[in-house]
Amino acid sequence: MSYVSRLKKEYSESITKKLMESHGLKNVMEVPKLKKIVISKGLGAAVSDKKVVDYAVDELTLISGQKAVATKSKKDISNFKLRKGMPIGAKVTLRGERMYEFLDRLVNIALPRIKDFRGLSSTGFDKFGNYTFGIKEHIIFPEVSFDRADKVRGLDIVIVISSKDIKHSFALLEKFNFPFIKKGDN
Repeated sequence: MSYVSRLKKEYSESITKKLMESHGLKNVMEVPKLKKIVISKGLGAAVSDKKVVDYAVDELTLISGQKAVATKSKKDISNFKLRKGMPIGAKVTLRGERMYEFLDRLVNIALPRIKDFRGLSSTGFDKFGNYTFGIKEHIIFPEVSFDRADKVRGLDIVIVISSKDIKHSFALLEKFNFPFIKKGDN
């Protein structure tokens, strides 16, 4: 018996039916679904200190539950003392069960821990229906120890959705209880 995450089970049992009814979709394959989640962290301080990338990779591994990789620069930039191939960040791509588990922890545990949090902007959608947003403090995740963190850093999160329509992607994320800012809430 394989393990199915709570959010994936909810998606397959109820969310797909609700989206089909509300948007007039005739086929289950038309319903938008999550493809992957990419979590990345850029590190400008990595040029002078190589250990910063190792810490970032370890922290992203803890947050996501999957081994993160260091990202390398693509070209030389002399003003930043940057050479091609130098590690300057970290990223991890989640798919399948880990993706749903991370999304569940993000929405229900991490985002409510942000100080003075009012919600996520609904303008983070690109023309393909994918949603991108940033988090200023990576220590909102309970997996990261506040004492062990050398510096508070930000994260970029991209949620790739199999929908060509922004309205369908927005509706899917709303069904996953994403805390979007409502109109009139300032």
